[in-house]
Amino acid sequence: MSSGNKKSCFNNSCGFTKLILQNTPFPVSQHTSSGSKSAEYVDLGKDSELKSEPNSCLAFNDPAFADVVLSFHSSASSDTNIYAITRVFLHSYILEQCKYFAAVLSERWRDSRQFSEGPNHQKRIHIDMTVPASRTIDAYLLVLQLLYAKDHKILLKDVSEALSALPVAAEWLYDDCITACVQYLGAVPWTGEEEKKVMDIVPPLQLQGPQELLSRVKPNSVTAVKDMLSELVHAAIHFHPNGANVKTFVANLLKNHPSRSVVKLVLDDTFTKSLDTLKDSAEEYLKPNMNGQQTQIEDLQKVTLHTTLVNSKRLLWLLETMIELGVADDAVTEWSEQADLSANLLRIFNDDVWLTCVPSLQVLLLGCTFNLASEVAAGFITASYQVRKRLAECWLPVLDGFREPPSQTVPSAKLHPLRQRLENVFLLIISTLLMKMLRYYCRSA
Repeated sequence: MSSGNKKSCFNNSCGFTKLILQNTPFPVSQHTSSGSKSAEYVDLGKDSELKSEPNSCLAFNDPAFADVVLSFHSSASSDTNIYAITRVFLHSYILEQCKYFAAVLSERWRDSRQFSEGPNHQKRIHIDMTVPASRTIDAYLLVLQLLYAKDHKILLKDVSEALSALPVAAEWLYDDCITACVQYLGAVPWTGEEEKKVMDIVPPLQLQGPQELLSRVKPNSVTAVKDMLSELVHAAIHFHPNGANVKTFVANLLKNHPSRSVVKLVLDDTFTKSLDTLKDSAEEYLKPNMNGQQTQIEDLQKVTLHTTLVNSKRLLWLLETMIELGVADDAVTEWSEQADLSANLLRIFNDDVWLTCVPSLQVLLLGCTFNLASEVAAGFITASYQVRKRLAECWLPVLDGFREPPSQTVPSAKLHPLRQRLENVFLLIISTLLMKMLRYYCRSA
C-alpha cells in the first residue's frame, strides 16, 4: 500500500506522542483485521528519548530483554474504522509494582496468556489494553516511564501531566504514582482552568489520599478558611511595612478565591471592625478621657486624629476592594446608618486642629462616601429606598460642612473636584427619592 493512502494514527499536537514520532525510528506496518476495521501498529524503538532513569538494569521499552509486550489500542481518527495499536516492550519485574499487572502476570492467569518469542529466544507475554476516549496514550506512557524512574519528580513537570497520569495510576493501582501525583498537585499553584480539572478528575477516582488536596477548593471547614483570610487582610492593613504591595497581593488572593460568600464574610467583618474603631477614635477626640491641662488635652486629640486618619485609610482600601469584588452591598447599608459618626466628623471638621494635623482626613472620608454613593447612583449596588434616603441624610451634612484646607497642603487640589463629583452623585440619588424628599433637599440646598 502506498504511503499516500495511509492515515496518520496520532494527533501531532499531542506533545508526548509527537516526541515519540519525531525521535524514534518505528517499524510501522499496516494490518487489516478479519472485520472491516483497519489498524496501524507502532512499535516504540529501543533508542527512544522517552527512556527515563531506570530503577534497575532494566530499561524502558527495551525489546532486547523485554518479557512483556503491552499493546495499546486507541482510535486513530474521527473515522471509527481506523484505530492504532502502540506497542511497548516492558519487564514483568517492573510492571508488578502495579497491583493490576501483579494480578495479570500471576500464575492464576497463565493459561489465558498469549506468548511470542523474543530475540534471545525468551518467551514474551502479550497484554492488550484499550485506551478510553477520555484519555490519551501519552498518559499511559508517562505512567509506564514512572515505573522505571527512581524519582517521579523528574517526569512530573506540570499540573496537566500529573492530572493525566493520576487516572491511569488509579486504574493500574500504582500506589507510588498516585502518591507522587497527589503530592505534586498539592505543592504547586493552579490556574482557574487547572482547578476545574482537579475537581473534575480527582473526586470520581475516590482515592484515599487527596482529601487535603481537595480542601484547597472545598475546605473541610469554612470557618478555618475565613479565619485565615481574615488574618491576611488584618495583617495587610495593620502591620506589614510594605503595605501597598501586600494589599495588592491580598486583593488578588481574595479576587481569585473560589468562594465569593467566604470573601464577603471576611471583608464585611473587617469593615465593621474598622468602622467601629473609626467611630471610637472620633468620639475620643470630642470627649478625651483625660483630666489635665489644655495642652495635654490638645496633644491627646492630635494623637486621636492621627488614629482616625489611619483608620480612614484602612476603610478606604477595604471599600475599594469590596466594590471591585462586588461584595459591598452590606457596607452601603452600614455606611448609611452612621448618623452619629457623621455628626461627630462634622464637629471635628468645624474645629481647626485637623486642618494642620491631618489635612487629608476629609479627603479620605469623602472618598469613602463617594465610592459607595457612586455604586448606588450607577445601579451597580441595588439599594432600597430607605438606604438611599439615609445615605443622603447622613452624609450630605458632612459634605456641606466642607472647609478649605490651607493652600500649601496637598489635599487642596483634590478636594474641589471630589466635592463636586460627590455633589453630582448625591443629586442622582436624591432624584430617585419621592418628590416630597426631592423638594425638601432642594430647599435645603
